[in-house]
Amino acid sequence: MSGKKPEQKDGSLKRQLSPMHVWAIAFGCVIGWGSFINPGKKFLPNSGVAGTAIAMVLGALVMVIIAFSYAYMVPKYPKAGGEFTFTRMCFGKHAAFICGWFLVVAYLTNVPMNSTAIGLIVDGLDGGADILKFGFHYTVAGFDIYMGEMLLAMAVLLLFGYLNIIGVKKAGFVQTILSSLLVLCVFVLAISALFSAKAKGINMKPVWGFDKKAAMAAGATTQSLDPFAHRGASGVLSAILATFAIAPWAYVGFDAIPQAAEEFNFSFKKVSFIMIIAILFGCFVYSSNNTVAAAALENWPDRVMAGEWVLLVAAEELLGGFGKVLIGVGVSCAVLSGIMGFYLASSRLMYSMSRDGYLPAWFGRVDGRYGTPKNAMLFCIAASLSGPILGREALGWFVDMSAIGASIGYFFTCASTLVTARRFKDGTAFLNAMARTGVAFSVAFMVLQLIPIPGLSGVHFGRESYIMLAVWIAIGLAFYAVQWKHFGKGD
Repeated sequence: MSGKKPEQKDGSLKRQLSPMHVWAIAFGCVIGWGSFINPGKKFLPNSGVAGTAIAMVLGALVMVIIAFSYAYMVPKYPKAGGEFTFTRMCFGKHAAFICGWFLVVAYLTNVPMNSTAIGLIVDGLDGGADILKFGFHYTVAGFDIYMGEMLLAMAVLLLFGYLNIIGVKKAGFVQTILSSLLVLCVFVLAISALFSAKAKGINMKPVWGFDKKAAMAAGATTQSLDPFAHRGASGVLSAILATFAIAPWAYVGFDAIPQAAEEFNFSFKKVSFIMIIAILFGCFVYSSNNTVAAAALENWPDRVMAGEWVLLVAAEELLGGFGKVLIGVGVSCAVLSGIMGFYLASSRLMYSMSRDGYLPAWFGRVDGRYGTPKNAMLFCIAASLSGPILGREALGWFVDMSAIGASIGYFFTCASTLVTARRFKDGTAFLNAMARTGVAFSVAFMVLQLIPIPGLSGVHFGRESYIMLAVWIAIGLAFYAVQWKHFGKGD
């Protein structure tokens, strides 16, 4: 069964996705706003150029290891739902609900996360005109949120939600264009930095990042930053782990592929190749953008502490006005492809959970005309509108929620691979080693995210993220109670 082209069945989701569409969905999910905005917000201060590069390469390696489990499981259970379906077949209803519910938050938080970056894109490109800063405004965590920014972000969310409703093939076509443009923009910027005299290795210091909070409190500048730079074994380890801990968020999206398994029009044998290519492209984009941002600017720490969009400033330094346009196009494609891809992944997951009785039947209804899970999409659209309301300071909270949700999904997928390989007696020694390694790393990610470890700063959740996690668990318990009859029937 694993090598055959999937067949279309009446009443099921339509099989309209080509290998290129699926790569674009996975890559578009992996690379969102974070690869363009986080160099200044998180990566450079927390980990520097060296720490970020090492963390991203290690993260990509771990994701490739985990991807082997996905490649094995998709042909075994080629249904929408991916990890949720794997867990249900191997560990039963209760574990499947836990896996599915946390995967929903891993995917769905990335939609509002990307939407909040839309206002930042316009602010960075409008030359100080503040064209979106009109109408009423209020403050969340010290950041002003304007009606203009909210309206634009909400309009984009509604438009791309509609595209997902009217047909996955149309969505896949748009996703392919966006992802291709994104890759082109990143390559042009990287090549420009490589051949520009303005990009220098000495500019990358401090290569392991610095204590941003302490440096700002002391009024430090780039020239007086040395006392606050991460150094020594503890400092270097913290620098690497600060970014490595969020690798599940950084690479979440390659695992969106199984969510659309019922809509593939090609052989499942291609799944592992598509996943690995999406992960490797993602690793390149994260590392390249972060390195270019530091190499092109002599005083990047000053700009980080001033809250500037560091990569945009670096691109303008290298290429002038064209650099600004290049970043504008690239980050717009990243944001829009992320919204499109995660809409698809989260709606298909909720559709699958509803179809199997884990969520109310309303979520599982397929549109008779377009063959898409319309009601699940409507819920995803409604939930995503929280992003523009909470504003860009919520970005970090959404990152944490996505990271823990993805880690749980990876854990269950690798554990399910071990169970399934034992059940079918077709698992190789290599597959078993990869699955066991994936389980170990998934647990390590969860520990780093949830448990404060003495000596490691900037790695675990912040207070707001713990609160959001508690709220999400409470909502999940409410759905669990509503569907109690289903869970009481036994596995």
